[in-house]
Amino acid sequence: MDGDFRTSFVREPGCLRHKPALVLNADYRPLSYYPLSLWPWQEAIKAVYLDRVQIVAEYEDVVRSPSVEIKIPSVVVLKDYIQPQKRVAFTRFNLFLRDEFCCQYCGARGDLTFDHVVPRARGGVTSWENVVAACSRCNLKKGSKSIRQVGMALRKPPRRPAAEELRNQGRKFPPNHLHDTWLDFLYWDAELEA
Repeated sequence: MDGDFRTSFVREPGCLRHKPALVLNADYRPLSYYPLSLWPWQEAIKAVYLDRVQIVAEYEDVVRSPSVEIKIPSVVVLKDYIQPQKRVAFTRFNLFLRDEFCCQYCGARGDLTFDHVVPRARGGVTSWENVVAACSRCNLKKGSKSIRQVGMALRKPPRRPAAEELRNQGRKFPPNHLHDTWLDFLYWDAELEA
C-alpha cells in the first residue's frame, strides 16, 4: 500500500476534509465577508479547547480522542471582540473588490488587470483615486493615453473606499459553499420573505 495515501487518510479522513467553521466576531458578525472568515475544523476545535471561542452551531460529524467525543463546530464566535480595520490597504484584491470585479470601462468580468486613469507616463500616481480595474482589451486599447483621447468613459470615478463599504461589498460575492448553519449570520440584516 502506498505510504502517502495511508498518511493522508489517517491525518484527514475524507468525511472531515471540508468542514470549515465560520468565525464570528464577539458581535456575531463575520470577521470578513470576502474572503469569508473560515477556519479548518482542526483550528476551531483547538480554539474551543483553549477557551477562545464559543460554539454556536455544529455539523453532525464528530471527532474522537481516547477520552473525548466532540461534534465538529460549523459556527464559532470569538469571546474577545476584535476591532475591525479602519484603514483599507491598497491592494490589487481590494481594488477589484471595490470595482465589483468588473472592468470600469466596459463592464466585462474576468481577465482583469488594473489601469492608471491618468497614465504614469503622464504623471499619474498609483493610488485609489487614479487606479481602476480594467479588462485586458480595454487596458490595451487605452494604453498610455487619456480616456478622452481614446473615447472611453469610466463607469464610476475611482475613490478610496471606507472599510465598512468594502466589507459590505464583499457580501455580494459569497463563496461557492455556504453551509445552512452559516446563513443566519451572513445575511442577518437581509430583508425577510413575507
